Amino acid sequence: MANRRSFLQTIAGLPVVGGLVPAHAAARRRDFFKELGVRPFLNAAGTYTMLTASLMPPEAVAAIEYSAKFYVNLNDLQEAVGKRIAQLIGCEAAMVTAGAASALTLGTAACMTGKNSGFIRRLPDTAGMKTEVIVQKSHRYGYDHAVRNCGVKFVEVVTREDLERSINSNTVMMLFFNDADPRGKIRVAEFAELGKKHGIPTFNDAAADVPPVENLSKYTKLGFDLVTFSGGKGLRGPQSAGLLLGRRDLIEAARLNSSPNSDSIGRGHKVNKEEMLAMMVAVESYVKRDHAAEWREWERRAKVISDAARSVKGVTVEQVVPEIANHTPTLRIHLDKGVVKIGVAEAVKKLREGAPSIECVPGSREYIGMTVWMLQPGDEKQVARRLREVLRSAG
Repeated sequence: MANRRSFLQTIAGLPVVGGLVPAHAAARRRDFFKELGVRPFLNAAGTYTMLTASLMPPEAVAAIEYSAKFYVNLNDLQEAVGKRIAQLIGCEAAMVTAGAASALTLGTAACMTGKNSGFIRRLPDTAGMKTEVIVQKSHRYGYDHAVRNCGVKFVEVVTREDLERSINSNTVMMLFFNDADPRGKIRVAEFAELGKKHGIPTFNDAAADVPPVENLSKYTKLGFDLVTFSGGKGLRGPQSAGLLLGRRDLIEAARLNSSPNSDSIGRGHKVNKEEMLAMMVAVESYVKRDHAAEWREWERRAKVISDAARSVKGVTVEQVVPEIANHTPTLRIHLDKGVVKIGVAEAVKKLREGAPSIECVPGSREYIGMTVWMLQPGDEKQVARRLREVLRSAG
């Protein structure tokens, strides 16, 4: 026993060479972000792509570590993973994409080409294909380009009558931006119904629209032929992954337009085996989560931060829940300029540059915006402390 202990102590004191200490163990000891001069932060902003969205649950990370050790056929894995995800969500078919924007391109391509290999090879040369996508004017948004990549032309409409007049032999798809539902005259269920009535595929971009969990199946049940969700937002899968759900024939066509098919518009939309498996596990984890308990925890965290802000004279707080996208408790912290001698932008800057660094909802000018659902347990106390310090120092 003494000799064994002496041997182990000797090994522990040796430098990491020759494989005596596993490489992954050495990697875990490295502080990569510190080495690179990149500063992590507490995420009181939400699932913004530029802020690296969400953190994967341990089981999704374990799926990445597992799959990194094996070779598999990528098409076989996409088929199997898609089948499992479709069963979990309750839709006809599914595939893992390189994010929701990737799904927009691949879904549009699928509507244009079907399984025609000549069309698939030719995109974005659209000769012989239908090229008009109908969209409500109020639904134009920053991800149009992911659809226009395929060489289509948008036809803007406002009313149901506009839409029905616009349908012609060149109409290939109808696009719906789910977050814009309240702003359009044609609401979500009616839009899907119109697509069915006229035999035009409908595509709903619901990228940021879980929670609630019911939304995962809601829109295909309403009749949308294609629906996309971001994988790295509320679902907490890999940030670079997404889901494309819907009709089996269109999902099959979307896969033909994507990697690993070399001569296709989506060849660069590569999803590796680690992302596919982790995305599947993230969906498994999400659908079985206790969502009511999670909501109660978010409410508790919001109260901790809200109470801290309200303890400062001249500060008021309102709590809202966005109707569709990012449907979680969100704080709007208002500053009375006559009492609190700091502006919103300066307060946000101080929170970002302090210790710990805290990111707030970007773009808010009238109030400090904060969400709590991407905070880790205990983070809310640090956010509350720093917020109170910043506001009191300006009181």
